[in-house]
Amino acid sequence: MKPVGAILRTTALVFLPCTVVFSVHLSTTFAAPYFEDGFLGLSQNELHEKLGTPQAVRDRKSALRVFTYYPITDWSKYYSKLVSPENGEDVYTFTREGIDVRYSFGYAVDPNDQRENRPMTVRLVDIEFSQAVPIRRLPDLIPEFRPSTDPAAPAFRSNIWVLLFKGPPSSDARFIVREKGKEQLDWTLCYQLFSMQGLPDRLTTEAFIDRVEISAQSLQLVTLRQRHTHEPITNPYSEQFNRQLAPPKPRAGTVPVPKYSE
Repeated sequence: MKPVGAILRTTALVFLPCTVVFSVHLSTTFAAPYFEDGFLGLSQNELHEKLGTPQAVRDRKSALRVFTYYPITDWSKYYSKLVSPENGEDVYTFTREGIDVRYSFGYAVDPNDQRENRPMTVRLVDIEFSQAVPIRRLPDLIPEFRPSTDPAAPAFRSNIWVLLFKGPPSSDARFIVREKGKEQLDWTLCYQLFSMQGLPDRLTTEAFIDRVEISAQSLQLVTLRQRHTHEPITNPYSEQFNRQLAPPKPRAGTVPVPKYSE
């Protein structure tokens, strides 16, 4: 591991070599999060009370998924003064079932609050795996990932991701949303599953996922404005999805036999 003060430049697929020992203070009273995931809507201080001190802080360096990773002590003492604190994402790493699972927490702030240490609220949980895992394994690797099993639960896909909505919307969640006109829309807990290699045309629960995002998204926005990019599908965590039969193979066309007069 690099000495304190070193900066690790890496992409999202490289994992920090150590893990964090988490301390949860059961006696602490937490503010209620927006949704059942338990993270979205927490303040940074509440998140630290829940999970302990982060292992590191990362800062996005471009529009691509390229980050600089800072040891937490260096970020607190120096780098947070050079970079806007809300641009830093707190990083925690677990090892579960032989897979490294890295959590990165992005924050939102009140743009009207000009204080130097203005509160930051969790707006996005970005969860990455050291190796791609099948869709069916995600609930075991991510305790906060509890998708609906209702076949009617809204679900969508593209060629690289699956989007799952769950539960009722929260008006408070508008605070962590950056979408223009967010006040006119409802915002619901969403799980977005990403596949770097692309998803097969016929989706199964054996399809591999590299990353999961927990965020607030709008079903209205998807169905009204994004319908050309979001294909509705049956909820992949429902029994109905598992009972789907493979599409029948197309019948081979026969060559017509000419008839001749005798």
